[in-house]
Amino acid sequence: MRRQLWISGLALGAVLFTTAVTAQTPAPPAPSVPPPQGEPRQRPGRHPHMLAATRDLERAEKQLEKAAHHYDGHRAKALELVKQAEKELQDGLKWAEAHPEAFAAGQKKP
Repeated sequence: MRRQLWISGLALGAVLFTTAVTAQTPAPPAPSVPPPQGEPRQRPGRHPHMLAATRDLERAEKQLEKAAHHYDGHRAKALELVKQAEKELQDGLKWAEAHPEAFAAGQKKP
């Protein structure tokens, strides 16, 4: 009887120790998403919100393409609008590269 209690206590201690050790192990960083093929690579820190929006729209496009149901045409319409928004963001980034003076210190957004 004492031996069974000792083994049970040892097993419980091992489980608690393992749980404590794995809780302290940091999670690996999320993989970065490379820019689409053919698109110019932006320097980190330049237009971060525009680049984040571009990545989010790319993810949304993939999810809409994977959707199993057509939702009475609303999925297709949403996909069309996402692609339109992606094009607008790319056009905006191209404009920003051609007009760096617009991003000088002290400039305010319209």
